[in-house]
Amino acid sequence: MEILSADIMTFMASYIWPFARLSGMVMVMIVSGAKTTPTIIRLFYCFALTVMVAPVLPPMPNVDLFSLSSFMIILQQSLIGIAIGFVTVMLIQTFVLAGQIIAMQTSLGFASMADPASGQMSPVIGQIYILLGTLVYLSVNGHLFMIETVVKSFETLPVSASGLVAIQYYEIAGWMSVMFAAALSMSLSAVVAMLVINFSFGVMTKAAPQLNVFSLGFAVGMVAGLFIIYLSLKSFVFHFDAQWQRAGELICSLLNNACAY
Repeated sequence: MEILSADIMTFMASYIWPFARLSGMVMVMIVSGAKTTPTIIRLFYCFALTVMVAPVLPPMPNVDLFSLSSFMIILQQSLIGIAIGFVTVMLIQTFVLAGQIIAMQTSLGFASMADPASGQMSPVIGQIYILLGTLVYLSVNGHLFMIETVVKSFETLPVSASGLVAIQYYEIAGWMSVMFAAALSMSLSAVVAMLVINFSFGVMTKAAPQLNVFSLGFAVGMVAGLFIIYLSLKSFVFHFDAQWQRAGELICSLLNNACAY
């Protein structure tokens, strides 16, 4: 049986173009996109996903694989995957930001360590929130939701050179305001509690200067901060669920409602 070169190109394109979208998501998405995950593991993960899903995807466009149009398709598919994965990064950064706000207000901001995911220094409280957020993300099968959604997106957002439009990138940028609002909402109780404690220290110092309350204020503030963090952890899952729902809605909107709920 004679195998034409066009058939070979079509076969290669049916794997290369989906690989671009899947790899873009995996390389950026939390957990798999962390610096602690070896690159070879990520590449193998992308390759395995492509091999599994490529045979069931809709037909690919009839475009020469080694043409400018094919290059534009690969670029657009990579951008789509990166955009999807970046939403999960903003999701987890919500809790990093909340942890930083709480740490600064509770006098625990000096305790910092290197974030293994980004390589940057961040407060220990932020690291705790990253760990909790990642565990909840995995426990609710967030990674499976992302894979299922990106596979469904090949039907609602077929492979082509068009990709996402400018307004959809604006939606991603605008979602950062949601991230800051959610982080502030999560840390607001701790901020108000520490404000009341510091205000009471000021009143006590003004009323009885001989007590020298400020000499104990730092230690008392840290102990109170730890207790406040302990109390705030009870609502962590609630805040994560609300933010995860918002992130899922944004992803579905970007992919033309390719929801996997």
